[in-house]
Amino acid sequence: MSFPLLTATAALPAIGAIATAAVPAAQRVAAKWLALLVSLATLVLAAIVLVRFDPGGDRYQLTESHAWIKDFGVRYELGVDGIGVALVALTALLIPFVILAGWHDADPQETGSRRWRPTQGFFGLILAVEAMVIISFEATDVFLFYIFFEAMLIPMYFLIGGFGDRAHEHGNDAAATQRSYAAVKFLLYNLVGGLIMLAAVIGLYVVAGNFSLQEIVQARASGSLHMATNTERWLFLGFFFAFAVKAPLWPLHTWLPNAMGEATAPVAVLITAVVDKVGTFAMLRFCLQLFPEASKWATPVILVLALISIIYGALLAVGQRDIKRLVAYASISHFGFIILGIFAMTSQGQSGATLYMVNHGISTAALMLVAGFLISRRGSRLIADYGGVQKVAPVLAGTFLIGGLATLSLPGLAPFVSEFLVLVGAFERYPAVGIVATFGIVLAALYTLVLYQRTMTGPVKAEVAEMPDLRVRELLVVAPLIALLIFLGVYPKPVTDIVNPAVQQTMSDIHKTDPKPEVEAAK
Repeated sequence: MSFPLLTATAALPAIGAIATAAVPAAQRVAAKWLALLVSLATLVLAAIVLVRFDPGGDRYQLTESHAWIKDFGVRYELGVDGIGVALVALTALLIPFVILAGWHDADPQETGSRRWRPTQGFFGLILAVEAMVIISFEATDVFLFYIFFEAMLIPMYFLIGGFGDRAHEHGNDAAATQRSYAAVKFLLYNLVGGLIMLAAVIGLYVVAGNFSLQEIVQARASGSLHMATNTERWLFLGFFFAFAVKAPLWPLHTWLPNAMGEATAPVAVLITAVVDKVGTFAMLRFCLQLFPEASKWATPVILVLALISIIYGALLAVGQRDIKRLVAYASISHFGFIILGIFAMTSQGQSGATLYMVNHGISTAALMLVAGFLISRRGSRLIADYGGVQKVAPVLAGTFLIGGLATLSLPGLAPFVSEFLVLVGAFERYPAVGIVATFGIVLAALYTLVLYQRTMTGPVKAEVAEMPDLRVRELLVVAPLIALLIFLGVYPKPVTDIVNPAVQQTMSDIHKTDPKPEVEAAK
């Protein structure tokens, strides 16, 4: 029996979470180092998965399958395609930076409400989220996926509600109330989506007789499994609703600005760069493969919602006064681009959407973590409280600028390639949709450059005059992310080579081919 590499990649952070939480209270530094070492070991395992994955091989590789709940046809089935393996690698890559960036975020501190921050719990919860996200990207049994899709809400709830942004606390109970509100709103929105999905999962079992993604897709392709049109549409809507909440897609997005605003910067990165990717990933893996005809039926409405997300998110980002909420609304706009690429139903659009998930994770992590370092120095999230930072902390300002330029998809940085592919894919099949989506790029340039101008340029405000530049630990967090943004902006081929075969197979599942270009015959 071969080594269960996929199980190990998810089990290691899960075991590490328990071990970190069990470290004696007085040994909080040891807990930090243990969490960091576990995250680095998980990154090594994810790298091995990446190396062993053959883009030209079978669709699902490194597969594992074991009986679990026989009476209900539930199996412990894992496997990764090119899209899954790219997102497993992204998750494992970002977690060490999240841990390093939050090194002091959970140090014991008594606030006005007499609340303490257990360091061991904070880092244990981060590792628990990592484990659940990774196994969600690996699961090919629908019921197994659902369990971890829902279970990751619990550690995220405690990370948001129990470890809020200290810069916004100032020892008062109002901040704790806002933090609790954000955590409950996050949990309720996602639980409602999950309950609707559970009904759809049960319905799928009634129709198909099992939960195996591969068996259901093969049965549908061979004609041995037929779904009535209305049944397929209702099941699709049940799955899509849950994924649209997680993504998030307008109008189900309102929990995200609250959650990112009240969470610490590393936890905000965990939300938007890691956890939310499960929603868009699941649209590709489950919605399109299980319900191809219903996906095509719903495409016009989903494209309209994606366009609203793009423009609405960008417009609200322009008007924000809070740095973290600005990044949150920018992410809503970016998720609109990802969903647009998925449902453009072209290979360029879906390749761009998958690449966008990876690049958005890196660029948002870079920008939000630098913003977190900035906020921790000044003690305020308000844009108006800054000015002239580049004169006193040039390295911090420079990295903030690169993260911002990546957010607006500047050519030469990683998100440009993915955004370009999404727009090309949209233009191929829906030219009007592509034209409207392009306005999101203009708005992105506006909110990013205005943010940089108001915080980093101009006269030096007295409150930032003594602001220190990035420290060594902070540089270790930011520098690799900036390097990746530049590398993948210049040379995205390593990622596209991995994801393109999976995209082509998804296009085949939904019986779609790319539109042929209309070229006027030469006279």
